[in-house]
Amino acid sequence: MPIYEYKCRKCDYRFDVLQKVGGDGRELKCPECGVDNPTKVFSTFAGGGSSTKSSSDCSSTGFS
Repeated sequence: MPIYEYKCRKCDYRFDVLQKVGGDGRELKCPECGVDNPTKVFSTFAGGGSSTKSSSDCSSTGFS
């Protein structure tokens, strides 16, 4: 199950939820103030440990 990030509509508190794919969060409540139905926030994936370089980075390694 993926982890989704939510934001409270009232107090702007952000929290993570382990949830089934496609879950809409309607059953959730803000853990800070208790308001129903928080907003799902778009968040980025965690890095996988690899890094890529663009062609502009090659000058620092001696390649051109």
